[in-house]
Amino acid sequence: MQDLKRLFTYFGKYKKDIVIGGLLVVCESFFELLIPVLMADLIDTGVMQKDMSYIFYKGAQMGVCALLSLITGLLYARFAARAAYGFGANVRDAQYTRIQEYAFSNLDRFETSSLVTRMTTDVTVLQNAINGGFRPLMRSPVMIIMGIFLAFWMNAKLAFVFVVCAPILGITLFFIVRKIAPMYSVLQKAVDKLNNVVEEGLTAIRAVKAFVRGEYEEEKFGEVNETLMNTSQKTFQYAVLNLPTLQLIMYVTIVLLMWFGGGMILKSTLQVGELTGFLSYVLQVMNSVMLISNVFLLLTRSLASAHRICEVLDEPIALTSPENAVKTVKDGSVDFENVSFKYKADAAEYALSGVTLHIKAGETVGILGATGAAKSTLVQLIPRLYDATDGCVRVGGEDVRNYDLHALRDAVGIVLQKNVLFSGTVRENLLWGNKEASDKTLWAACKAACADEFLETMPKGLATDMGQGGVNFSGGQKQRLCIARTLLKNPKVLIFDDSTSAVDTATESKIRAALKALPDVTKIVIAQRVTSVMGTDKIIILDDGKVHAVGTHKSLLASDPIYKEIYASQMKGGVDDGSESNQR
Repeated sequence: MQDLKRLFTYFGKYKKDIVIGGLLVVCESFFELLIPVLMADLIDTGVMQKDMSYIFYKGAQMGVCALLSLITGLLYARFAARAAYGFGANVRDAQYTRIQEYAFSNLDRFETSSLVTRMTTDVTVLQNAINGGFRPLMRSPVMIIMGIFLAFWMNAKLAFVFVVCAPILGITLFFIVRKIAPMYSVLQKAVDKLNNVVEEGLTAIRAVKAFVRGEYEEEKFGEVNETLMNTSQKTFQYAVLNLPTLQLIMYVTIVLLMWFGGGMILKSTLQVGELTGFLSYVLQVMNSVMLISNVFLLLTRSLASAHRICEVLDEPIALTSPENAVKTVKDGSVDFENVSFKYKADAAEYALSGVTLHIKAGETVGILGATGAAKSTLVQLIPRLYDATDGCVRVGGEDVRNYDLHALRDAVGIVLQKNVLFSGTVRENLLWGNKEASDKTLWAACKAACADEFLETMPKGLATDMGQGGVNFSGGQKQRLCIARTLLKNPKVLIFDDSTSAVDTATESKIRAALKALPDVTKIVIAQRVTSVMGTDKIIILDDGKVHAVGTHKSLLASDPIYKEIYASQMKGGVDDGSESNQR
């Protein structure tokens, strides 16, 4: 319940709508409760005495009550809808804002599909609970209390019949709710798994088709879909038990009331109109109990969804800017001082161990190493996408933990290993690097990244639509656009995380030449190809998360066995003596 109470604070300006809606429900219930009293009077006085004017008079009063009940009900629907969907929008906005503050380590704790479910399905559950539950939650207690009071007022002896039956119904519904309460958490997790399979299948649809794995994906989807179906069936087969339970007890109550009430009519201790009105109150009370049970079902599911939403909102942000943070990066120098790092505190091994490196401002540095050598992990510590577990990372001579995060990341441009582009035009994507950039500046960045070669052949140029995730462009074209976007930041440190792997060597050579025109920018190049780093000021060899060697191409080729092996396998088919003739 604490999670729900906390989320209710997100009603914000819609609180007044929910309050007005509650008052309208009370008014609606009051008008409905007047109708049976008027009906009983109409039968016992107007019908029995054949007084048509009295019948019309009471009928008009009933009509007015019904009309007022309808109007207040319609007004409630309007205010409740505004409150429910306004609340949902606020909760989704709060989650999305929180996720934008997450560090990479925070994102590692949630699957993407789970975050999507929490922002869509779980919020919808809460909206439905407000839309479908607030009215009976406000109405049912009023109907029960006033219905019982009026029933006793009409005939106290007869009222004891449903006073006995109502608790039986309440106890039965309590056990039903208790049974299905834990099932809703399982149900939402099943939705997470389904969304995860759908997301993976659609994201990788081209790979699925290329490897002819459609049947395998269909089987995988079928498994999670069937699991969700079975979980839903099991959950809702208990949830719907409240309806037959209500009907059984309600009809038993009506039979008993008719039995005892009929006997009282025969003894002239009860009038027909009184019994008719009494039955109306009984039905209202029973239906109100039923509605409350539905509210508890909605509330039970809402508790599971509220907890999942609060997990997103309560996730402690791993990386934040310190007080009095440094907001200016002096230069592009980068220093690693005995840095060790592991992704989780309880991880058995470090991804990086005892790394000490010194990169001067304006230097161009290449990083080589086998797959899994932690090359990407190393450079992600520079813009503080992760924090070092031990040791210190410095940029511009200052510990990265002392910087304002926005200032640091503005000064460090990184082209990630996975090319990420967004729906929209080429111009809109490039403006991520500098939202104030003119078209002339955009074309200059594209030229440096060799993206102008293909953009100039497109009729719309910078206005070309990219499609979702840049689907209209090849892998090499997307890499060049990502490089251009990063260059527009004018960073002091420029990191390429294997970001030219999809371009040909001639284009890569042009890009390297353009980067040399940035003398004040520190350039760190992670690559798989030796040719990508041969011309750098120094090359760092990583091996199993440790610095194996640092040197120039010439010195490493002469002395380092790992570099010699990489060079030989790529340049000379495994035969290497380092001579000029063998390099031709």
